[in-house]
Amino acid sequence: MTRRQQRNLARVGLLVALTIGAMFAGLPVLWMLSSSFKPNTDIFQYPPRLIPQTWTWDAYTTIFTDPVKVRFFINSYFVSLAVTLLTLLVAVLAAFAFSRFEFPLKRVLNVVIVSVQAVPPITLLIPYFGLIIFLGLYNTYQGLILTYMVFTLPYAIIMMTGYFTTLPRELDEAVKVDGGSSWTALWRVLLPISVPGLVSVGIYTFMIAWNEYLFALTLTKTVEMRTVPIGIQLLMGQHSYEWNQMMSMSILGCIPVLLLFLFFQRYFIGGMTAGAVKN
Repeated sequence: MTRRQQRNLARVGLLVALTIGAMFAGLPVLWMLSSSFKPNTDIFQYPPRLIPQTWTWDAYTTIFTDPVKVRFFINSYFVSLAVTLLTLLVAVLAAFAFSRFEFPLKRVLNVVIVSVQAVPPITLLIPYFGLIIFLGLYNTYQGLILTYMVFTLPYAIIMMTGYFTTLPRELDEAVKVDGGSSWTALWRVLLPISVPGLVSVGIYTFMIAWNEYLFALTLTKTVEMRTVPIGIQLLMGQHSYEWNQMMSMSILGCIPVLLLFLFFQRYFIGGMTAGAVKN
């Protein structure tokens, strides 16, 4: 067998493996989408049907016309966007300091940040619950936002520090030669060429806040403060499950993350700083 035949065979094998992987990953999503358009009584019919025998928009109509279910999405959007913006702001400032300056306890702070990232969140549930109660932030947006930021900031700082470190210091020096300050270098030069890093960290942070379930359940009490993951769980009644509404709410909950990847995937391509400094 020639090398060309071997390469073609390897490509065919890779294509088959990728196809099987795509089917394995996509079939549950297709089933969820299909079930969202079925009447609740048809979801468990036998033999199962991927294509609904009876199409209905009742599940989506129920969600969009129910103020309580709409509030789940409003809460999730508000909390997730607030966590993302605040995390990016703090992470950029911290990463700029870690990557560009030397100061006391720098290594100690790095170790603390990595250590916090290594702690499983489940072990912090009871201490955080007591702290939130003590601060009077139980069942509030502030309590959820501050709690989520504790989990998203370590990763964001580590990632942005690594990204800023790869940017040449000649960029900062060029700004200072022109009379600019470190702040000018950060906001006018480094941030515009750090868009891929910002987008990656932002998407990760948004996904963590959007999908979080345990702390959202523990730190909120009223239905008006619940988020989408809790809203889906509330559709599991004592005597019956609203499966079609659960599937439709899950589909609607996937849309924000899907749109983020579709619109911002081009920013993941590296090399935006190539040629920024002439050797």
